[in-house]
Amino acid sequence: MAQLLTATDQERLEQELVLQDEPFQRLAIIDKLAGRYVFTQTERALSLLQEQEELLRQNPHPDFLLSFNLLKALAENQVYRYAQAQQYFEHAMQLVKERGDVRQQAEVCIDFAGTLMNIHEMERANQLLERAGKLLRAYPDRRLQARITCREGFMMLHYADYGKAAELLLQAEKAITLLGHELELKDFYFLTLIYSGLGKVYALNEEPQKSVRAYERVVHMCESMGIRARLSWHYLNAGNGFLALNDLERAEEFFQRVIDNDDDQSPQTRAAAMANLGFCHMERKDYEQALQLFDRAEDLYLQLEPDDDINLSVIEHWRGRLFADLQDDAKALEHYTEAFKYAHLHDDFRQLGAVSRDISNYYAECGDFKNAYEYLILHSQYEERHMEEVNKRLQMELEIKYEAEKRKQEAELLQLQSTKLQLKALRAQMNPHFLYNALNAIQSFITSNEVASAAKYLARFAKLMRQSLEYSDLEIISLEKEVEFLDDYLTINQHLRFRDRLTFSIEVDEELEDDIIGVPTMIVQPYVENALEHGLRNKKQGVVTVRFAPQSEDSLLCVVEDNGIGRQKAREFQLGDAKYRSHQSRGTRITEERLRILHQAGKGRVFVKTHDLLEGENGKPAGTRVEITIPIMELGMR
Repeated sequence: MAQLLTATDQERLEQELVLQDEPFQRLAIIDKLAGRYVFTQTERALSLLQEQEELLRQNPHPDFLLSFNLLKALAENQVYRYAQAQQYFEHAMQLVKERGDVRQQAEVCIDFAGTLMNIHEMERANQLLERAGKLLRAYPDRRLQARITCREGFMMLHYADYGKAAELLLQAEKAITLLGHELELKDFYFLTLIYSGLGKVYALNEEPQKSVRAYERVVHMCESMGIRARLSWHYLNAGNGFLALNDLERAEEFFQRVIDNDDDQSPQTRAAAMANLGFCHMERKDYEQALQLFDRAEDLYLQLEPDDDINLSVIEHWRGRLFADLQDDAKALEHYTEAFKYAHLHDDFRQLGAVSRDISNYYAECGDFKNAYEYLILHSQYEERHMEEVNKRLQMELEIKYEAEKRKQEAELLQLQSTKLQLKALRAQMNPHFLYNALNAIQSFITSNEVASAAKYLARFAKLMRQSLEYSDLEIISLEKEVEFLDDYLTINQHLRFRDRLTFSIEVDEELEDDIIGVPTMIVQPYVENALEHGLRNKKQGVVTVRFAPQSEDSLLCVVEDNGIGRQKAREFQLGDAKYRSHQSRGTRITEERLRILHQAGKGRVFVKTHDLLEGENGKPAGTRVEITIPIMELGMR
């Protein structure tokens, strides 16, 4: 999709389409052409996609159906029909879950996020970008990762974090350009987004020279690559940049390009370009042409949105200035008054301040110093209120930045929460009974002069303690180390606490590469401890089995099974035995919450299932089996 077709290739495909009658072949040709036209000739793309939709109704084909919905969504987005774009993206999301590969799933998420940002649904856009990022962590793709970074840059731009926005956009530019000869047309489209975003950042940071260079770069790329969609916005931005530099000639050139551009039928940009071009003519004292352009812009704004009071106020303000220059006092005051009225409808304090200042100057020149003074006071008051608004907005932006950063780092924050729970679990699971019994047993070896045994188990006990302390600083270890820790823990219990009344085994499925698979640290130990403490304490011969097996691409299943007295009998012991009551399974409760966080799941999800094992016709308790769904994690993550 969106490959770099040459003009010859494009013409050949168009000719083939004319000659081709077979539905499947037509679907294939339309798919190739629409993939290019969605960025270059959007109206033609929409026309082709309409035919493709009809063909798909008569000849359903799942792969083409996915591509159709994605291209249709992109095309609707390009012509500013965001509600329709969202509808087709929703269809594409459903289809890509059923049939798409990881790359396609990530691509739909990234593109859909762009439309959601256009309609200011930032939270869902962020969720989709995070989902795409998670997919790419498992299956890296440099191209798609660069596009995610680009979208994240625009997210920061929306939240007014201009420094972070620039950093991300430049990072995305570097990543895309490093693709070199592998660049697709869609990559160039993303580059235009990046340069446009940088232009806006520089403009907002009051760096007009840099802003203009960025916008000129966008325009050059769009024109050279034939990327006509949204080109009017780029012309308008460039024109505004030159206007900020007081380069009226270049500003007029770009505003005129907007008006002459037939490829991007954006009435908003056309109206803004006409109004700004009128301002340029007013500055050149070409008042007749300026008034004509103001009238045309006003008509367009009224057609688009009759209540667009802000833009109407600006035009009336400029008319007032124009007639003031012509020394037509009556008309100047008339238009200033209209500008003031429109600005008041939206409490636009900045505009009210500017208009009040000009009205004050008007009255001062007329010798009406009383009114001049009153409007000067109003100007001061409105400026003060505007600054209050700016400060409030800055405060809100800081709060929004904080929330955005919090969402951006949600996975990392969840990991930190999990680490805190892990530390609690470590304190809970190394219970005093185990420590006391183990040390007592070692002491008995010493007093019995069994020095070799004492040294052996003291070394193993010290290793276990060292591991628990080391792992308390880690969130993830290899499955191999988790198994080693469990083996040490069970061995010490076997010989020091149960005095050889315990046998155990730990099994790892041969499909699992335990040295490279990452798992949460000490996630299984609380359930093993539960088996020993509640199930096997009073057994003459206890058996514990721990098995690890693959469950899905991102999780494995651990089964902890014992031949103990069962949960019902254990509860009875707890009620009647102070020693049992003193042992509370804090570690398992904390670990279940930790698993929920690590799986990034809601409160209702269950990742630990416990089953009572029964034997014989009477269903005599034969032990307990605990099934733990453990997320597979990347080694090296913190």
